[in-house]
Amino acid sequence: EIFGPVLTMTPFDTEEEAIELANDTPYGLTNYVQTADKSRARRVARQLRSGMVEMNGKFGGAGSPFGGMKHSGNGREGGTWGLEEFLEVKAVSDWE
Repeated sequence: EIFGPVLTMTPFDTEEEAIELANDTPYGLTNYVQTADKSRARRVARQLRSGMVEMNGKFGGAGSPFGGMKHSGNGREGGTWGLEEFLEVKAVSDWE
C-alpha cells in the first residue's frame, strides 16, 4: 500500500476489466472514477471494493466516513460511522 501523491494509469478495454483491475489488490482504501457519465460512475462505484470512491474530482464532504476494506482496515472514522465504534446497544422492555 503506497501513501503519497501517486497516480497509476492502466489501460483497459471494458468497464468490467477496469473494475477487475481496480479490485485485484489486497488493499482497498480509496478508488477514483473519472467519467462524464454519472450513471456509469455510480454503477462502477458500487462494484469497487474500497472504503471510499472519489468521483470526478469531488472528495467526501464533512462527516463522510473515512476507512478502507481488505488489508486497508475495516473500521470507520468520521460522522456517525466513527461514533458507532464507541456505542453499545441496549434493549429495555416496559419503558414508559
